[in-house]
Amino acid sequence: MNTLTPKKIAIRERETRILELARRMVVSGGYNGLGLDSIASELGVSRGTIYNHFKCKEEIILALLVETMDIRREMFQRAAMYQDIPRVRLTGIGVAAELFVRLYPDHFRMEQIVRLDSIWDKTTEERRALVKSCQMQCVGIVAGIVRDGMAQGHVTLPDGVTPEALVFGLWSMTEGAYSIIATSDAVTELGMSEPFLSIRHNTQVLLDGYGWKPLLEERDFHAEMEVLVRKIFPEEFAQLKQVW
Repeated sequence: MNTLTPKKIAIRERETRILELARRMVVSGGYNGLGLDSIASELGVSRGTIYNHFKCKEEIILALLVETMDIRREMFQRAAMYQDIPRVRLTGIGVAAELFVRLYPDHFRMEQIVRLDSIWDKTTEERRALVKSCQMQCVGIVAGIVRDGMAQGHVTLPDGVTPEALVFGLWSMTEGAYSIIATSDAVTELGMSEPFLSIRHNTQVLLDGYGWKPLLEERDFHAEMEVLVRKIFPEEFAQLKQVW
């Protein structure tokens, strides 16, 4: 059994602390709010010590993104492993995505910052590969449910449409809507008093459009979500402290 030396434990703990401080800075001040000098001062170390962990602040941003995506991936995996028909499991993915946004707004903001700021090209290929791997795993989990639905005869995709393409449609629609909710105070003023309910409904309508059985008129997937959030994500639901 391998055990870490005291030195390696200290290095790991310092890196964890660096990321904790960095996340706080990014959340409060965005990309420009992240300062290596401030982190070094807070930790009582030199700027060079920070460079021993991360070559630049963009590397820190991607490390934070990987932490964020690990949380999302673990929640997706739990939904995918739920014992029920594919469309219910896919509905569970929707529950996971919504819980992630509502419970981890700082992590969700991190994803938005990476998309908005030009940091990708300043990072190492190794760090970018970690982010790509997380993205591919999340898509793969959901695409696997789509393939299960196809194998069981619940859905037949049109020619030229892959499971990944269907996943991308769901992803772009929901993530775009979540971004609007997170960044706009005018959602309710535009007549959408329950934007999360709209996302849930539109997702099911999209699946109906593909003819995914059972259809929404045949099974109450909105009520199903009430069951899924309690069965798959009991701890997260307890943290929500809101009516689902």
